[in-house]
Amino acid sequence: MESFVQLRKGTTPRHVHRDLDGLKDDELGRMGFVGRQAQLYRRNDPTKFRSEGQIRPSTFKGDKLTPTDHTDPRGNPLLLYFNDDVRFLLSRRAEAMPFFVRNVGGDELIFVHRGTGEFETEFGRLPYEPGDWVLLPKGVTYRQVPADTENYFFIIEAREEFRTPPPGVFGRHWPFDPSIVHIPEPEVLTDGGPEWEIRVTNRELQGSIFYGHNPCDVEGWKGDYFPFKVNIRDYNPILSEGVHLPPTVSTVMTAEGVVVLNFLPRPAESRPGAERLPWYHRNADYDEVAFFHGGSLLGFPMLPGLITHSPQGLHHGPPEELREMSRQQFEQHARLEWVTLSIDVRRPLTVNPELGGAK
Repeated sequence: MESFVQLRKGTTPRHVHRDLDGLKDDELGRMGFVGRQAQLYRRNDPTKFRSEGQIRPSTFKGDKLTPTDHTDPRGNPLLLYFNDDVRFLLSRRAEAMPFFVRNVGGDELIFVHRGTGEFETEFGRLPYEPGDWVLLPKGVTYRQVPADTENYFFIIEAREEFRTPPPGVFGRHWPFDPSIVHIPEPEVLTDGGPEWEIRVTNRELQGSIFYGHNPCDVEGWKGDYFPFKVNIRDYNPILSEGVHLPPTVSTVMTAEGVVVLNFLPRPAESRPGAERLPWYHRNADYDEVAFFHGGSLLGFPMLPGLITHSPQGLHHGPPEELREMSRQQFEQHARLEWVTLSIDVRRPLTVNPELGGAK
């Protein structure tokens, strides 16, 4: 069990995540940075390994993948990873859906990497733009209408409900001020027809029902169950000038077995000796999926649209060359300009075998 008292053996820094004196900071932990953990101070970079077999990292360049919805209006997003709790999908929908969707397999949390448009929902219209997190709860009927053809959407489909984390000591305006959330206004839609299809989905299962009227015919609604969106520019990062904080302070949404994190531009740690980049880690209980939206790190552009998967138990983190540059250029960089999403999942993920492994 966790204990306030922690042992210290051999050569270690006085304080965690700073003043490493040439050692490599490696965290072995349980329960995604909130359980028991050990900081191992190594001589060598633990991410320098070669992998074989079924448990290995994977990387995909999203713009090199072609979901069927990119070329066919009746197509679907492309499945990337999955387990019993969550599925990760990629959509590049170029045209309006000629049908509505009702996902009864779970909540859909959609990150808009590229593109503008709107979701027509039975609660009202929900416009979107790059940087939006759009939450479409389980069972909500909607239709996506892109405004342009060059689009990229990263979808996290959780079997259980997505919720914002409890405010705790950070207060009710973390991770964002709830008053800025965009919630639809009811609007009766009548366009289309003479028959309207609703594609009902439940993970890999799919069927259709048909109406003689537009299903977005709601005059009004009330309650605490509705779709909404919030943009990453309205997220409130938490930081410390003296130490790089654990990823858990960047949480934006959680569901059973799923934690969604935003790593966004912020002032860098300013105390001399503090490590500014995430330490090496290999959580024993969580797989990690990262989505790179853009930004830069120490002046180096991050590759937009890149998707990576690190299975539990395998080391990952920025390479040693970048860490050393961070130390050498400590006075030159006052900010971290990254825009990266990280999703930790409790059960091991399976890579869609149709993707053929790492790209």
